[in-house]
Parts: sequence; C-alpha cells; structure tokens
Amino acid sequence: MADLLRPLGPWLGQACFRRDSWRRANLRLISLALAGLLLGACTESSTGGSNTQVSRNTPAAPPGAAPGSCWATHTTPAVIETITVQVMTRPAKSALDGRVIAPARFRRETRQEIVRPRRESWFEIPCPVDMTPQLVGSLQRALAVRGLYTGEINGHLDRATRASVRRFQKQDGFDNDQLSLLSARKLGLVAIET
Repeated sequence: MADLLRPLGPWLGQACFRRDSWRRANLRLISLALAGLLLGACTESSTGGSNTQVSRNTPAAPPGAAPGSCWATHTTPAVIETITVQVMTRPAKSALDGRVIAPARFRRETRQEIVRPRRESWFEIPCPVDMTPQLVGSLQRALAVRGLYTGEINGHLDRATRASVRRFQKQDGFDNDQLSLLSARKLGLVAIET
C-alpha cells in the first residue's frame, strides 16, 4: 500500500507539468481566437462601411416638406435634475419654557425630475446625391480656413470632417455632426434660395 502512495519518479511530475502547460497554452489559443472573432464582429463590413444608416421606421421628411428635399432628425436629450430634500418625520418636542426636549428628526429624499423632455427635431440637409467628393473637399477647405479642420483635404466625409462639422454647428447651438443645409449655406457651399 505504501508503494501506491509513493511517487513513481521525477518523470511523472514532469509529464504532469508538461500536460498542464499544454492545457494552459490551448486555453490561451482558444481565448485569443474567441477574442479575435468578437472584435472582428465589431469592425465595419467592407460592403456596408460607415455609409450604412440605421432604419428606425421614421418617415423620410417632416409633414409639409418640399418634394425632393432631404431631411434628417436631431435628438436633443432630456435634461434630468436630481433633487435632494430633507423631510421632517417628527417635529421637535419643546418644554413650556422653550427648551428642546427632543430634536426634530429628518429623512433625506432624493428624486429625479425631468426639467426638459427629450425632443426630436427635423433639419434639412444636402441630399446624399449632392455630397460629391468635390463638395466634401470644399467643405473641408471652408472648415480649415475657419481653423476647425486640420486634416487632409481628401473629399471623404470621414470622422475628422464630421467632428469639424459638429464644432462649426455647435457655435450656433446645434450639436450634430451631419451637415445641415443652413450650415452649408453659411459656409458658402450651397446657393441661398431667394
């Protein structure tokens, strides 16, 4: 019985160590492969790219919009305020001579109130057909002249260009990275209708 409990030699320990290392290496490879698959699902597809828009089953224009005009929506988030108040649960007890026998007890109540509700508003945009590389290049130059765009003038409506459009429109209180027709007119990119 004592022979069964005695180790059989150093090669058994080495074999166990090698087997554990092999298992750890396989687990690492499997976890790396899974991580790669998950990260691969997060990248843009080569067919869809950044031009793919999410459909929310909303109409393409507000009621009464001119035919052939293009529109987008801007969502202004709700403003929520947290209010904390002290509510008296038991008033103070006083003696006839005015001394306080037992102080008042309070509890703290916290609640949230919507100060301004969420709003969706429509704004007119240049139609996607009109957003040619030449127009986007002119947009990039107009933003660069104003010190809002520092990237390469390449005619692509990329992330840097959209961020610059957002900075330009934010000056007028409109925080959106999609170029509005009003901003395009202010930049001299689209003719002003009379």
